[in-house]
Amino acid sequence: MGAVCLAGALSACASAPPLPAAGSVDADKFLYDRGMESLKQKKWLNAREYFRRLVDGYPQSKFRWDAKLGIGDSYLAEGRIDSLILGANEYREFLQFSPLHERADYAQYKLAVAQSRQVLGPARDQTATREALREVERFIQAYPNSTLRPEVDALQREVRDRLSESEFRVGLFYYRSRWDPGALDRFRVLLQEDPGFTRRDAVYYYMAESLLRIKLPAEALPYYERLVAEFKTSDFLERAQKRIKELKSSVTAASGK
Repeated sequence: MGAVCLAGALSACASAPPLPAAGSVDADKFLYDRGMESLKQKKWLNAREYFRRLVDGYPQSKFRWDAKLGIGDSYLAEGRIDSLILGANEYREFLQFSPLHERADYAQYKLAVAQSRQVLGPARDQTATREALREVERFIQAYPNSTLRPEVDALQREVRDRLSESEFRVGLFYYRSRWDPGALDRFRVLLQEDPGFTRRDAVYYYMAESLLRIKLPAEALPYYERLVAEFKTSDFLERAQKRIKELKSSVTAASGK
């Protein structure tokens, strides 16, 4: 009977998200279910209205914190830069006020996602990228055994790649400007801080080329060899193999063998 009354109250208003009457039985569950339904239908404003009514009006509800996450999820799915900021705030509030909740790992993961979607291109300021990486690292430290760990590890690689790509481009600029010491410094720091950089084949190649230009072939050779050993496919593979052959031939010729 209570559900029928709620349905009647909801159908009476077509211009705004229908809400249950005050004091309705199971109104919190009703609000939560309708919020989730609106999320699935991509009706972000409606979803937030349902979830906010639940959060504000039913502080003891078992659905309250799930609704708080629902608000964040609606902003995250909306995707605008202002929505991403608001979504991140919802996840932060969740973690601040309910740090031991069973879905705290989800909140931290989604916070990291919200931050990662605010990063700028590799040629621009990387402050947002570093903030996203900090949120990822907080997750790994706090929830190392979470079932969400594979998604977080993938996100970490994505964010690190963006940051390392920015560093690589600076090094490549120095290389193309023929300032080899500057290029080598950038490339060395990049490999030290992010040895798993997805595009490290390019770093190996240009680092080796810089070393060759400053007459250090013995130091260059190991980077060509690492490229060949670690990458079965690469735009630099054929050139690296050629360099290895040339360098080893020159060593053989120099030794008189």
